[in-house]
Amino acid sequence: MDIKEIQSLIKFVAKSGASEVKLEMEDIKITIRTGAVGPEPATYVQQIPMAHNPMVPAAPAPAQEGTPSVEIAAKAEVSDDDKYITIKSPIIGTFYRKASPEKPVFVEVGSVINKGDVLCVIEAMKLFNDIESEVSGKIVKVLVDDSSPVEFDQPLFLVDPS
Repeated sequence: MDIKEIQSLIKFVAKSGASEVKLEMEDIKITIRTGAVGPEPATYVQQIPMAHNPMVPAAPAPAQEGTPSVEIAAKAEVSDDDKYITIKSPIIGTFYRKASPEKPVFVEVGSVINKGDVLCVIEAMKLFNDIESEVSGKIVKVLVDDSSPVEFDQPLFLVDPS
């Protein structure tokens, strides 16, 4: 089961309104908990054959009143306190500002970006995922240091859409 299948499962469980779902297969055990009350829900994935592999949190499903959902592509939301758009991480992994150590960074503060431009790379389970912009505008701030771990839905960039 790959990360996209797990994210699809989380999305399905979040839309169904179930508070907890457990799935056990030959080599994987997944527990998904959702709910509007209490702490943010967590999803845990553990490989059963590996006895000393700790439980690793996967992409948590948001617990919001209304219709919760999980986006697989990079999410961009308008912040409540200012006019900037926040581009968030679609996955858990390691954030890189450039494709390789000898290459230049994808974007700098002040860079003008268009929809579809690659902003960064996030490494997850030895796979490098290009994170593309879903908005056009100007990079106002880079919120994460290069080579830092990032969580699902963690803000990465602030973009001025004007």
